[in-house]
This record gives sequence, C-alpha cells and structure tokens, in this order.
Amino acid sequence: MSAGTAEQTRLYDVCDYYDAESLLTRDERAVLGRLRSFLDEKARPLLADHWERGEFPAELAQPLIALDLMEPAELTGAPDGDRIPARGIYQGFRIFELARTDASLATWYTSQAGLFRTAIRVGASAEQQQEWMPKVIDFSLKGVFSLTEPESGSDIAGGLSTTARREGDTWILDGAKRWIGGAVSADVLAVFARDVADGQVKAFLVDRQAEGVTLEKILHKTALRMMQNAHITLNGVRVQESMRLHNVNSFRDVAAMLRAMRSDVAWIATGIQAGAFEAALRYVTERRQFGRPLGSFQLVQEKLARMLGNVTSSLSLVVRLTEQQAKGIYRDQDSALAKMQVCLQMRETVALAREVVGGNGITLETDVARFHADAEAVYSYEGTHEINALIVGRALTGESAFTR
Repeated sequence: MSAGTAEQTRLYDVCDYYDAESLLTRDERAVLGRLRSFLDEKARPLLADHWERGEFPAELAQPLIALDLMEPAELTGAPDGDRIPARGIYQGFRIFELARTDASLATWYTSQAGLFRTAIRVGASAEQQQEWMPKVIDFSLKGVFSLTEPESGSDIAGGLSTTARREGDTWILDGAKRWIGGAVSADVLAVFARDVADGQVKAFLVDRQAEGVTLEKILHKTALRMMQNAHITLNGVRVQESMRLHNVNSFRDVAAMLRAMRSDVAWIATGIQAGAFEAALRYVTERRQFGRPLGSFQLVQEKLARMLGNVTSSLSLVVRLTEQQAKGIYRDQDSALAKMQVCLQMRETVALAREVVGGNGITLETDVARFHADAEAVYSYEGTHEINALIVGRALTGESAFTR
C-alpha cells in the first residue's frame, strides 16, 4: 500500500467521524486492512448461523492466528527477530475492528492477546516471560484468564474462594471458576487462588487436561452465544511451583492486571457500537417505506445522529485513554471511567440501531440483533457499571463506598 493510497482510503470513513484513524501509521493501517478483508470475506458469512447454534466457528481460529496480528512482524521487527510490543493505538484499533464485525470474535482474540498475555506480562517473572511470551504471541501456548467464580464476580477481591495449598514444590488447588471464555480450547488456565498459608492470592498455569480439572460448557446464553464460556471445577489439582506466576503475591497484583485490561473492553464496546451503527445505516439507505428511503425521515436521521455521536464520543475516550497508557499512566479510575461510560453509550447505540431497523432488527440477517444481544454481556464483564462507578467515585471523593 503506497503512502498516497493510505492517505486517500480510510478504513473507518463512516463511523470515525473525527478521523482518529489518522493516528495510525501506514503500516498499521495495512495490517488492519488485511484483518478487514479476512473478516469480510471469511468470517462474516459464518456469523449468523454459528451465533444461532451457539457454536464458535472453529475454522476461523487458525487463519485468524496466521494473520500475525498480536505483534505483527512489519510493525515490530524482522519475522525472525525479537518482537517489540506494537503501539497501543494499533492494539486498540485491532480490537475495534474485530468487535465491529463480531463481539465474540473480539472476545475470543483478546482472551489471548489481552487477558492471558497481560497475566504473563504482569504476573510472570523475567525468566518465565522469556520462556512463555513468544509462545503467547504466536499462540503456540494458548491460555485463558480464570478469575471469576460461581459465587464471586464483583466481590472477587474479598470473595475469591479457590484455594492453593503448598506441599514442597507442588501446589494443590481446589475450587471452581465460572464464565471462563475460551477455556475448552486453551492449553493452560491462568487460575487465581487464595494461599491457605498467608491468605494472599496467587496465580498458576494449570494444564487444561490435568487430573482433577473438569470443564463444562455454559449453555442457554442469550449473549455472546458463539463464545464458549466454561464452568471449571478444580478438585485436588497438582501444579508445580515452576508453573506459579511468581510476581502475583496478592490481589493488588491482580488489580494491576485488571487496570491494564479494562481498556480492552472499552475498545470492544466501542467497536460494537460502530458495527451496529454501520449495519443500521446500511439498512435505512436500502429500505423504503411510504414510497421513500427510510433514511429520509426526520426521526430516523435524529437516531442516526445520536448513534454517530455516541460512537465518536466513545472512540475519542478510548483513544485518549490509550495515549495516556502509552505514557505509562495507568490509574484505576481512568480505565473504570472509560469502561463505564463507553458501555452506557453502547447500550443506547445498539438500542437505537434496533429501533431504526424495526421488526427486522430482531433477525440475524441485518447483524443488528447480534450486536444488540451481545452488548449485554460486554456491559457486565470486566467490571459492572456499578463497580466502575464506585472506583471513579472513590477517586473523586477520597472515600470508598465499597461494602466491607
């Protein structure tokens, strides 16, 4: 792609009204363009059917991995050389592009590229990172972030009940985890457990097929139906000390991971809005009512304008948050504010998209119904609205309103 072509052709000419895309380099846009082609040609035709069946399109996994999106060679060095982290703004738009097509695809990819990679980057020792990080980047070591439990979600800091008991160089884990996306296809589970000796939270890489590990697919979901979420039972699972993440020694270390990862969810929520808005816009320009294009009616145009305002506001928020994090500024209240606000706007945007598409908005043919349903899961995971609001409120007032 030539510099002239990159300047003339925008990937997000409809939904990126203030041209945040201009912050990307030519090479970053080229990688995202490669992803766009794959999603449009290979992924999109499969989504409605797999969503309805509640199955992940497994045939997309390896081709998506082969696109080399996490630390693309053309952005971070020679293919056979050391990879350096891609810029945060590229990583954000990568999530945005995936979510603009489908929330489950974005969640599946960021389970590895965001959640699991952050667990290794923040929680592993330097020696462990040297061994594991290259395998995380090329997906030869696939993992998932296993924190949430059946009885503890928002209160996981104090309510985490999975236990770890040390016997020499072996740890024995007992407990359960729930809503763990991608667990059924992972190699290892990054399991967080409370050390019975000191009461502090530790983290372990557990072989998915280890004795004592049981996975059950969670059924009957009405959102993120393609994403395979699992209920995990750990019964006397033995893990070597070498597989413990050595830099995780309290929930404070887990919180540092969450602080870094919450911005990914805000990017997903922004991408969902863009996808719903674009699908609704396509529909109203093609559909005719009362002898006129649906998009020519005042009330429809007002809803379109509100949707675009939400997408533009959300994109501006996550871009600015990403710029701050690129400077090394990570604050709980910053990522919490972004997740809270963007998800509020996401809820309104997908509802407005559903409205303007009318009765056809509840079918999978227009894509709007899928975005509308999937938004509900994204609204809740990685911190509910209320939890994120209290994090922001604590920063504003200096007073914690969390129950003790």
